[in-house]
Amino acid sequence: MTSVANAASGSSPLIVEGALIIPYSYALGTVASRFYTELRDHARLLATRCSTCGKVYMPPVATCLDCFSLLTDWTQLATSGTVTAYTVERRQLSIHPKPAPLIYVIVRLDGADTGLVHLLDGVRPEDVRIGMKVQAVFREKREGNILDIDHFEPLPGRGAS
Repeated sequence: MTSVANAASGSSPLIVEGALIIPYSYALGTVASRFYTELRDHARLLATRCSTCGKVYMPPVATCLDCFSLLTDWTQLATSGTVTAYTVERRQLSIHPKPAPLIYVIVRLDGADTGLVHLLDGVRPEDVRIGMKVQAVFREKREGNILDIDHFEPLPGRGAS
């Protein structure tokens, strides 16, 4: 290990090698907690709806991004939607939940005004299209996180519209 002398004091920095383990918890808050609880317990996709301007947010948020109203109305969305954007990740990284290549899509679920980023499976990367109709596939054993939606897959016979 190389140390660099501190020019001002003439001393060298103390370098200690090792691992620092810091337990970490993240509180989701009431909006995300309700979303993930419904997803885990009932495989339902809940969104928040603005009672002032009518915009439906998926994923749900607490405040309308257009008119800044507090969002207290909830609505259940369909599990189907439309691909509005996508990218293909061909490198395998340890943080990926599945083997590469992965197709990440933004899906605007039917009834929503905003999009949800998730994985698309069941289609070759070269066959993905903007406008493709897709359906959520839920994990059998759900744990209360976004990967309770295992992936989206194209609806049979419903390519790009």
